[in-house]
Amino acid sequence: MSRRNLAFVALCLVAAAVCVRLGVWQLGRLGERRLRNEFVRARLNFPSVPLAALPADTGVVRFRRASVRGRYDYAREFVLTGRARNGSPGAHIVTPLRGAAGGDTVVLVNRGWVYAPDAATVELARWREGDSAAVTGFVDLFPSPGSGAARAANRPRAYRWLDRSLVARELGAPVAPLVVVARGDTAGMGASRIPARVEPPPLDEGPHLNYAVQWFAFAGVALAGLAAFVTAERRKRR
Repeated sequence: MSRRNLAFVALCLVAAAVCVRLGVWQLGRLGERRLRNEFVRARLNFPSVPLAALPADTGVVRFRRASVRGRYDYAREFVLTGRARNGSPGAHIVTPLRGAAGGDTVVLVNRGWVYAPDAATVELARWREGDSAAVTGFVDLFPSPGSGAARAANRPRAYRWLDRSLVARELGAPVAPLVVVARGDTAGMGASRIPARVEPPPLDEGPHLNYAVQWFAFAGVALAGLAAFVTAERRKRR
């Protein structure tokens, strides 16, 4: 067999191996997704408890249902920019809740999503829900530091991602290590003035299985092409 033919055979084998490896990787991602779904589903099915009753270990409380009472500090609320919903640009409104964690500690409440054409500019006063609040929702954590500045440029009341230490400095008060994502029925509350509540992450399996099948199919095509090539070469030699 010529060098050219050997190179073609090697290329087909490498392509098939790479495609199989990518298919296996996608199956691994599918397994991780299923484990995450089980984790989230289990936490959301736990009964709601007062926020103060949750364990101090933040690693085991994410997505737990919780309730908290306090008063909203609308003068210090801000938005998380660049949050899309059903393909529409918008932002999340985050409002400090005072008197909820004891002492001066502030609990941040993600009250939900509102439409914003530039995904940043929101008329915050329009979305107030009353000063005293009894919030029910699920617990989320502060994210790991992202790339770039947490604050949105030239926007004093806008963040790209939540930086707990920066928020605490700007509020002039300690901030609880957990974020409460408000949920609950908004019927009868003037729903046109209530931000669309943020849902927990979807518990579907994503596209990983389809991608795995595609990669395995590509591997099959490469091997089928190689088999056809080898068969044709053998016929030429006869």
